Amino acid sequence: MHAFTTRLAAALLALLVPLLANAQGYQKMDEIVAIVDEGVILRSEMESSMQNVLNQIQSRGERRPPPQVLQEQVLERLIMNQVQVQRAEQTGVRVTDQEVDRSLSDVARQNGLSLIELRRAVESDGLDFNEFRQDVRHQLLTSKLTQRIVESMDEVTDTEVDMLLDSEAFGNDEYNLSQIALQLSPSASPSDIRAARERIVEIRQRILDGMDFAEAAVNFSDAPDALEGGEVGWRNLNTMPRQIADQVRNLEAGEISEPILGNGSVVLVRVNDRRPRGEVIVDEFRARHIMIQPSELVSPEDAQNLVEDLHSQLEEGADFAELAREFSDDERTANLGGLMDWFPESAYGQTIQAVCDSLDPGEVSQPFQTREGWHLIQLEGERQSDVTEEALRAEARELIVQQRSEEEIDRVLRQMRSEAYVEILL
Repeated sequence: MHAFTTRLAAALLALLVPLLANAQGYQKMDEIVAIVDEGVILRSEMESSMQNVLNQIQSRGERRPPPQVLQEQVLERLIMNQVQVQRAEQTGVRVTDQEVDRSLSDVARQNGLSLIELRRAVESDGLDFNEFRQDVRHQLLTSKLTQRIVESMDEVTDTEVDMLLDSEAFGNDEYNLSQIALQLSPSASPSDIRAARERIVEIRQRILDGMDFAEAAVNFSDAPDALEGGEVGWRNLNTMPRQIADQVRNLEAGEISEPILGNGSVVLVRVNDRRPRGEVIVDEFRARHIMIQPSELVSPEDAQNLVEDLHSQLEEGADFAELAREFSDDERTANLGGLMDWFPESAYGQTIQAVCDSLDPGEVSQPFQTREGWHLIQLEGERQSDVTEEALRAEARELIVQQRSEEEIDRVLRQMRSEAYVEILL
Protein backbone atom coordinates (compact mmCIF):
# COMPACT_ATOMS: atom_id res chain seq x y z
CA MET A 1 0.00 0.00 0.00
CA HIS A 2 1.24 3.50 -0.78
CA ALA A 3 2.21 5.56 2.26
CA PHE A 4 -0.36 8.04 0.99
CA THR A 5 -3.15 5.52 1.42
CA THR A 6 -1.74 4.61 4.81
CA ARG A 7 -2.21 8.24 5.78
CA LEU A 8 -5.72 8.11 4.46
CA ALA A 9 -6.38 5.19 6.79
CA ALA A 10 -5.09 7.24 9.70
CA ALA A 11 -7.32 10.14 8.61
CA LEU A 12 -10.29 7.76 8.68
CA LEU A 13 -9.66 7.01 12.37
CA ALA A 14 -9.40 10.75 13.08
CA LEU A 15 -12.83 11.24 11.49
CA LEU A 16 -14.42 8.46 13.52
CA VAL A 17 -13.26 9.53 16.98
CA PRO A 18 -15.26 12.84 17.01
CA LEU A 19 -18.40 10.84 16.20
CA LEU A 20 -18.11 9.28 19.64
CA ALA A 21 -16.87 12.37 21.44
CA ASN A 22 -19.54 14.69 20.06
CA ALA A 23 -22.50 12.49 19.09
CA GLN A 24 -25.79 14.27 19.69
CA GLY A 25 -27.90 11.40 18.42
CA TYR A 26 -30.01 11.04 15.33
CA GLN A 27 -33.70 11.54 15.93
CA LYS A 28 -36.07 9.76 13.62
CA MET A 29 -37.31 12.66 11.54
CA ASP A 30 -39.11 12.55 8.21
CA GLU A 31 -37.82 15.85 6.85
CA ILE A 32 -35.50 15.34 3.92
CA VAL A 33 -33.04 18.17 3.22
CA ALA A 34 -31.36 16.71 0.12
CA ILE A 35 -31.84 13.94 -2.43
CA VAL A 36 -28.61 12.41 -3.71
CA ASP A 37 -29.19 9.95 -6.56
CA GLU A 38 -30.90 6.99 -4.84
CA GLY A 39 -30.32 8.24 -1.29
CA VAL A 40 -31.49 11.05 0.97
CA ILE A 41 -30.03 13.24 3.71
CA LEU A 42 -32.24 13.97 6.73
CA ARG A 43 -32.28 17.19 8.69
CA SER A 44 -31.34 15.19 11.80
CA GLU A 45 -28.14 13.98 10.07
CA MET A 46 -27.26 17.50 9.00
CA GLU A 47 -27.88 19.03 12.42
CA SER A 48 -25.90 16.30 14.19
CA SER A 49 -22.96 16.87 11.82
CA MET A 50 -23.21 20.62 12.32
CA GLN A 51 -22.97 20.15 16.08
CA ASN A 52 -19.91 17.92 15.67
CA VAL A 53 -18.21 20.58 13.56
CA LEU A 54 -19.13 23.34 16.02
CA ASN A 55 -17.60 21.34 18.87
CA GLN A 56 -14.37 20.90 16.88
CA ILE A 57 -14.25 24.60 16.00
CA GLN A 58 -14.75 25.47 19.66
CA SER A 59 -11.97 23.08 20.70
CA ARG A 60 -9.59 24.95 18.36
CA GLY A 61 -10.55 28.26 19.97
CA GLU A 62 -12.04 29.69 16.78
CA ARG A 63 -15.18 31.78 16.35
CA ARG A 64 -18.34 30.15 15.08
CA PRO A 65 -19.16 30.76 11.42
CA PRO A 66 -22.59 32.15 10.53
CA PRO A 67 -25.24 29.40 10.74
CA GLN A 68 -26.03 29.58 7.02
CA VAL A 69 -22.36 29.20 6.06
CA LEU A 70 -21.94 26.25 8.42
CA GLN A 71 -25.08 24.59 7.11
CA GLU A 72 -23.96 24.92 3.48
CA GLN A 73 -20.49 23.55 4.24
CA VAL A 74 -21.77 20.61 6.25
CA LEU A 75 -24.52 19.74 3.77
CA GLU A 76 -22.03 19.71 0.89
CA ARG A 77 -19.76 17.40 2.87
CA LEU A 78 -22.69 15.04 3.56
CA ILE A 79 -23.64 15.11 -0.12
CA MET A 80 -20.09 14.22 -1.14
CA ASN A 81 -20.02 11.38 1.39
CA GLN A 82 -23.31 10.06 0.02
CA VAL A 83 -22.04 10.30 -3.56
CA GLN A 84 -18.86 8.39 -2.66
CA VAL A 85 -20.69 5.67 -0.70
CA GLN A 86 -23.10 5.05 -3.55
CA ARG A 87 -20.34 5.02 -6.16
CA ALA A 88 -18.28 2.64 -4.02
CA GLU A 89 -21.19 0.21 -3.72
CA GLN A 90 -21.98 0.48 -7.45
CA THR A 91 -18.38 -0.34 -8.39
CA GLY A 92 -18.10 -3.39 -6.18
CA VAL A 93 -16.27 -1.98 -3.17
CA ARG A 94 -17.10 -4.11 -0.15
CA VAL A 95 -16.54 -3.75 3.59
CA THR A 96 -16.77 -6.86 5.75
CA ASP A 97 -18.20 -7.04 9.25
CA GLN A 98 -14.71 -7.95 10.47
CA GLU A 99 -13.31 -4.71 9.03
CA VAL A 100 -16.03 -2.71 10.75
CA ASP A 101 -15.29 -4.51 14.02
CA ARG A 102 -11.57 -3.69 13.72
CA SER A 103 -12.35 -0.01 13.15
CA LEU A 104 -14.70 0.03 16.11
CA SER A 105 -11.95 -1.53 18.21
CA ASP A 106 -9.61 1.26 17.08
CA VAL A 107 -12.19 3.89 18.07
CA ALA A 108 -12.69 2.23 21.45
CA ARG A 109 -8.93 2.01 22.09
CA GLN A 110 -8.44 5.67 21.15
CA ASN A 111 -11.06 6.59 23.74
CA GLY A 112 -9.70 4.20 26.40
CA LEU A 113 -12.79 1.98 26.23
CA SER A 114 -13.64 -1.64 25.64
CA LEU A 115 -16.09 -2.47 22.84
CA ILE A 116 -18.86 -2.99 25.37
CA GLU A 117 -18.09 0.38 26.96
CA LEU A 118 -18.03 1.98 23.50
CA ARG A 119 -21.52 0.67 22.78
CA ARG A 120 -22.79 1.98 26.11
CA ALA A 121 -21.20 5.38 25.50
CA VAL A 122 -22.75 5.63 22.04
CA GLU A 123 -26.19 4.66 23.30
CA SER A 124 -25.93 6.99 26.31
CA ASP A 125 -25.44 9.85 23.84
CA GLY A 126 -28.73 8.91 22.22
CA LEU A 127 -27.24 7.34 19.09
CA ASP A 128 -28.41 3.94 17.91
CA PHE A 129 -25.36 1.67 17.84
CA ASN A 130 -26.40 0.05 14.55
CA GLU A 131 -26.49 3.49 12.95
CA PHE A 132 -23.09 4.19 14.43
CA ARG A 133 -21.79 0.96 12.86
CA GLN A 134 -23.29 2.06 9.56
CA ASP A 135 -21.44 5.39 9.78
CA VAL A 136 -18.22 3.47 10.32
CA ARG A 137 -18.98 1.19 7.36
CA HIS A 138 -19.59 4.21 5.12
CA GLN A 139 -16.31 5.81 6.16
CA LEU A 140 -14.50 2.58 5.32
CA LEU A 141 -16.25 2.43 1.94
CA THR A 142 -15.18 5.95 1.01
CA SER A 143 -11.65 5.24 2.21
CA LYS A 144 -11.47 2.11 0.04
CA LEU A 145 -12.86 4.02 -2.94
CA THR A 146 -10.17 6.66 -2.54
CA GLN A 147 -7.53 3.96 -2.15
CA ARG A 148 -8.73 2.36 -5.39
CA ILE A 149 -8.30 5.70 -7.19
CA VAL A 150 -4.74 5.99 -5.91
CA GLU A 151 -3.80 2.41 -6.75
CA SER A 152 -5.09 2.79 -10.30
CA MET A 153 -2.38 5.34 -11.08
CA ASP A 154 0.85 4.43 -12.83
CA GLU A 155 3.87 3.59 -10.68
CA VAL A 156 6.45 6.34 -10.16
CA THR A 157 9.57 5.64 -12.24
CA ASP A 158 13.20 6.08 -11.16
CA THR A 159 13.56 8.67 -13.94
CA GLU A 160 10.81 10.79 -12.39
CA VAL A 161 12.49 10.53 -9.00
CA ASP A 162 15.84 11.57 -10.51
CA MET A 163 14.25 14.57 -12.23
CA LEU A 164 12.64 15.73 -8.98
CA LEU A 165 15.89 15.30 -7.04
CA ASP A 166 17.72 17.35 -9.66
CA SER A 167 15.21 20.19 -9.53
CA GLU A 168 16.20 23.36 -7.71
CA ALA A 169 13.19 23.41 -5.42
CA PHE A 170 13.61 19.95 -3.92
CA GLY A 171 16.42 20.89 -1.58
CA ASN A 172 14.64 23.97 -0.28
CA ASP A 173 12.62 24.48 2.88
CA GLU A 174 9.41 22.70 3.74
CA TYR A 175 6.31 24.78 4.43
CA ASN A 176 3.35 24.31 6.76
CA LEU A 177 0.38 25.77 4.89
CA SER A 178 -3.26 26.73 5.24
CA GLN A 179 -5.49 27.72 2.34
CA ILE A 180 -8.70 29.44 1.35
CA ALA A 181 -10.03 28.40 -2.06
CA LEU A 182 -12.99 29.69 -4.05
CA GLN A 183 -13.89 26.99 -6.56
CA LEU A 184 -14.64 27.87 -10.17
CA SER A 185 -17.01 25.83 -12.30
CA PRO A 186 -15.51 24.17 -15.41
CA SER A 187 -17.56 26.59 -17.54
CA ALA A 188 -16.57 29.73 -15.58
CA SER A 189 -16.59 32.83 -17.76
CA PRO A 190 -14.03 35.65 -17.53
CA SER A 191 -16.56 37.65 -15.50
CA ASP A 192 -17.00 34.68 -13.10
CA ILE A 193 -13.23 34.48 -12.61
CA ARG A 194 -13.03 38.24 -12.12
CA ALA A 195 -15.79 38.11 -9.48
CA ALA A 196 -14.07 35.28 -7.62
CA ARG A 197 -10.79 37.18 -7.67
CA GLU A 198 -12.46 40.32 -6.31
CA ARG A 199 -14.04 38.23 -3.56
CA ILE A 200 -10.72 36.65 -2.54
CA VAL A 201 -9.14 40.13 -2.47
CA GLU A 202 -11.86 41.20 -0.02
CA ILE A 203 -11.23 38.12 2.13
CA ARG A 204 -7.49 38.77 2.12
CA GLN A 205 -8.05 42.33 3.28
CA ARG A 206 -10.27 41.16 6.14
CA ILE A 207 -7.49 38.84 7.28
CA LEU A 208 -4.92 41.63 7.06
CA ASP A 209 -7.30 43.77 9.13
CA GLY A 210 -7.22 41.16 11.91
CA MET A 211 -9.57 38.29 11.04
CA ASP A 212 -8.09 34.89 11.92
CA PHE A 213 -7.11 32.93 8.81
CA ALA A 214 -8.68 29.69 10.11
CA GLU A 215 -11.90 31.52 10.87
CA ALA A 216 -11.91 32.99 7.37
CA ALA A 217 -11.35 29.52 5.90
CA VAL A 218 -14.34 28.11 7.78
CA ASN A 219 -16.51 31.04 6.68
CA PHE A 220 -15.47 31.49 3.06
CA SER A 221 -13.45 28.58 1.65
CA ASP A 222 -14.92 25.98 -0.74
CA ALA A 223 -12.01 23.57 -0.22
CA PRO A 224 -12.61 20.18 1.49
CA ASP A 225 -10.41 21.28 4.40
CA ALA A 226 -12.45 24.43 5.07
CA LEU A 227 -14.07 23.13 8.27
CA GLU A 228 -10.61 22.29 9.62
CA GLY A 229 -9.57 25.93 9.23
CA GLY A 230 -8.00 25.30 5.83
CA GLU A 231 -5.10 23.31 7.28
CA VAL A 232 -3.01 21.68 4.53
CA GLY A 233 0.00 20.60 6.59
CA TRP A 234 3.69 20.31 5.66
CA ARG A 235 4.48 20.54 1.96
CA ASN A 236 7.55 20.73 -0.23
CA LEU A 237 7.50 23.21 -3.10
CA ASN A 238 7.39 20.31 -5.54
CA THR A 239 4.05 19.09 -4.20
CA MET A 240 2.42 22.45 -4.97
CA PRO A 241 1.10 23.71 -8.28
CA ARG A 242 3.74 25.93 -9.85
CA GLN A 243 1.74 29.15 -9.48
CA ILE A 244 1.38 28.49 -5.72
CA ALA A 245 5.01 27.41 -5.26
CA ASP A 246 6.24 30.58 -6.99
CA GLN A 247 4.58 32.69 -4.28
CA VAL A 248 5.15 30.41 -1.28
CA ARG A 249 8.93 30.28 -1.79
CA ASN A 250 9.09 34.02 -1.05
CA LEU A 251 6.87 34.00 2.06
CA GLU A 252 8.00 33.86 5.67
CA ALA A 253 6.08 32.24 8.52
CA GLY A 254 2.84 34.13 9.16
CA GLU A 255 2.65 35.75 5.71
CA ILE A 256 -0.19 35.41 3.22
CA SER A 257 0.06 35.11 -0.53
CA GLU A 258 -1.54 37.34 -3.11
CA PRO A 259 -4.59 35.81 -4.83
CA ILE A 260 -3.53 32.84 -6.98
CA LEU A 261 -5.49 31.55 -9.98
CA GLY A 262 -5.09 27.92 -11.02
CA ASN A 263 -6.44 24.37 -10.92
CA GLY A 264 -10.06 25.47 -11.09
CA SER A 265 -10.01 27.85 -8.15
CA VAL A 266 -8.80 31.17 -6.80
CA VAL A 267 -6.62 30.60 -3.74
CA LEU A 268 -5.05 32.35 -0.77
CA VAL A 269 -2.22 30.54 1.00
CA ARG A 270 -0.81 31.26 4.45
CA VAL A 271 2.63 30.00 5.51
CA ASN A 272 2.17 28.91 9.13
CA ASP A 273 5.77 27.76 9.52
CA ARG A 274 8.80 26.73 7.47
CA ARG A 275 11.79 24.55 8.23
CA PRO A 276 15.02 23.60 6.48
CA ARG A 277 15.67 20.13 5.18
CA GLY A 278 18.38 18.44 7.27
CA GLU A 279 20.61 15.39 7.18
CA VAL A 280 19.10 12.01 8.05
CA ILE A 281 21.31 10.08 10.48
CA VAL A 282 20.19 6.66 11.76
CA ASP A 283 21.62 4.25 14.31
CA GLU A 284 22.42 0.83 12.84
CA PHE A 285 23.30 -2.57 14.33
CA ARG A 286 25.18 -5.60 13.04
CA ALA A 287 24.15 -8.76 14.87
CA ARG A 288 23.64 -12.52 14.74
CA HIS A 289 20.30 -14.11 15.47
CA ILE A 290 18.87 -17.47 16.47
CA MET A 291 15.12 -18.02 16.43
CA ILE A 292 13.27 -21.14 17.61
CA GLN A 293 9.66 -21.25 16.43
CA PRO A 294 6.94 -23.36 18.04
CA SER A 295 5.23 -25.69 15.55
CA GLU A 296 3.12 -28.82 15.41
CA LEU A 297 6.24 -30.76 16.38
CA VAL A 298 7.76 -28.22 18.79
CA SER A 299 5.63 -26.96 21.68
CA PRO A 300 6.14 -23.45 23.10
CA GLU A 301 7.73 -25.05 26.18
CA ASP A 302 10.11 -27.12 24.03
CA ALA A 303 11.06 -23.99 22.06
CA GLN A 304 11.85 -22.14 25.28
CA ASN A 305 13.84 -25.06 26.67
CA LEU A 306 15.88 -25.35 23.46
CA VAL A 307 16.78 -21.67 23.31
CA GLU A 308 17.79 -21.76 26.99
CA ASP A 309 20.00 -24.77 26.29
CA LEU A 310 21.61 -22.94 23.33
CA HIS A 311 22.25 -19.95 25.60
CA SER A 312 24.02 -22.24 28.09
CA GLN A 313 26.19 -23.66 25.28
CA LEU A 314 27.15 -20.12 24.21
CA GLU A 315 28.14 -19.26 27.77
CA GLU A 316 30.45 -22.30 27.70
CA GLY A 317 32.15 -21.08 24.53
CA ALA A 318 30.09 -22.51 21.65
CA ASP A 319 30.21 -20.63 18.35
CA PHE A 320 27.06 -18.57 17.74
CA ALA A 321 27.27 -18.91 13.94
CA GLU A 322 27.51 -22.71 14.07
CA LEU A 323 24.52 -22.98 16.42
CA ALA A 324 22.52 -20.65 14.19
CA ARG A 325 23.21 -22.80 11.11
CA GLU A 326 22.18 -25.94 12.96
CA PHE A 327 19.17 -24.82 15.00
CA SER A 328 17.77 -21.44 13.87
CA ASP A 329 14.34 -21.33 12.20
CA ASP A 330 15.02 -17.89 10.70
CA GLU A 331 15.16 -18.78 7.00
CA ARG A 332 16.69 -15.41 6.08
CA THR A 333 19.75 -15.72 8.30
CA ALA A 334 20.27 -19.36 9.34
CA ASN A 335 22.49 -20.26 6.36
CA LEU A 336 24.53 -17.10 7.04
CA GLY A 337 25.31 -18.20 10.58
CA GLY A 338 22.48 -15.98 11.85
CA LEU A 339 24.10 -12.84 10.41
CA MET A 340 21.86 -9.79 10.28
CA ASP A 341 24.09 -7.36 8.42
CA TRP A 342 23.93 -3.65 9.15
CA PHE A 343 20.28 -2.69 9.68
CA PRO A 344 18.47 0.41 11.02
CA GLU A 345 17.65 0.07 14.69
CA SER A 346 13.89 0.03 14.07
CA ALA A 347 13.98 -2.45 11.17
CA TYR A 348 12.83 -5.48 13.17
CA GLY A 349 10.55 -3.84 15.71
CA GLN A 350 10.83 -2.42 19.18
CA THR A 351 11.72 -5.67 20.96
CA ILE A 352 14.78 -6.42 18.80
CA GLN A 353 15.80 -2.75 19.02
CA ALA A 354 15.57 -2.73 22.81
CA VAL A 355 17.61 -5.94 23.08
CA CYS A 356 20.36 -4.64 20.77
CA ASP A 357 20.42 -1.33 22.65
CA SER A 358 21.10 -3.21 25.88
CA LEU A 359 24.10 -5.17 24.55
CA ASP A 360 27.79 -4.37 24.13
CA PRO A 361 29.58 -5.65 21.01
CA GLY A 362 30.27 -9.38 21.40
CA GLU A 363 27.66 -9.83 24.14
CA VAL A 364 24.85 -12.38 23.83
CA SER A 365 21.34 -11.58 25.01
CA GLN A 366 19.27 -13.58 27.42
CA PRO A 367 16.56 -15.66 25.71
CA PHE A 368 13.52 -13.53 24.88
CA GLN A 369 10.14 -14.14 23.29
CA THR A 370 8.19 -12.41 20.51
CA ARG A 371 5.11 -13.46 18.54
CA GLU A 372 7.41 -15.34 16.14
CA GLY A 373 9.07 -17.48 18.80
CA TRP A 374 12.09 -17.52 21.14
CA HIS A 375 15.27 -15.63 20.26
CA LEU A 376 18.93 -15.05 21.01
CA ILE A 377 20.89 -12.07 19.72
CA GLN A 378 24.65 -11.53 19.62
CA LEU A 379 25.58 -7.93 18.94
CA GLU A 380 28.61 -7.55 16.64
CA GLY A 381 28.69 -3.79 16.24
CA GLU A 382 26.81 -0.50 16.12
CA ARG A 383 27.28 2.69 14.14
CA GLN A 384 25.60 5.82 12.87
CA SER A 385 24.98 6.11 9.14
CA ASP A 386 24.12 9.05 6.94
CA VAL A 387 21.14 7.85 4.90
CA THR A 388 20.19 11.27 3.62
CA GLU A 389 20.39 10.21 -0.03
CA GLU A 390 18.22 7.13 0.48
CA ALA A 391 15.77 9.15 2.55
CA LEU A 392 15.62 11.87 -0.09
CA ARG A 393 14.88 9.34 -2.82
CA ALA A 394 12.12 7.79 -0.71
CA GLU A 395 10.74 11.24 0.07
CA ALA A 396 10.88 12.29 -3.58
CA ARG A 397 8.98 9.18 -4.63
CA GLU A 398 6.37 9.75 -1.93
CA LEU A 399 6.02 13.42 -2.88
CA ILE A 400 5.30 12.46 -6.49
CA VAL A 401 2.73 9.88 -5.35
CA GLN A 402 1.16 12.40 -2.99
CA GLN A 403 0.88 15.14 -5.58
CA ARG A 404 -0.54 12.80 -8.21
CA SER A 405 -2.93 11.28 -5.70
CA GLU A 406 -4.31 14.59 -4.52
CA GLU A 407 -4.82 15.80 -8.08
CA GLU A 408 -6.43 12.55 -9.24
CA ILE A 409 -8.68 12.22 -6.18
CA ASP A 410 -9.81 15.83 -6.58
CA ARG A 411 -10.51 15.28 -10.29
CA VAL A 412 -12.45 12.06 -9.77
CA LEU A 413 -14.51 13.41 -6.87
CA ARG A 414 -15.40 16.55 -8.84
CA GLN A 415 -16.51 14.33 -11.70
CA MET A 416 -18.60 12.16 -9.37
CA ARG A 417 -20.24 15.24 -7.89
CA SER A 418 -21.05 16.72 -11.31
CA GLU A 419 -22.55 13.42 -12.53
CA ALA A 420 -24.71 12.87 -9.44
CA TYR A 421 -28.33 13.94 -9.27
CA VAL A 422 -28.54 16.29 -6.28
CA GLU A 423 -31.64 18.19 -5.21
CA ILE A 424 -31.40 20.43 -2.14
CA LEU A 425 -34.79 20.90 -0.46
CA LEU A 426 -33.97 23.64 2.06
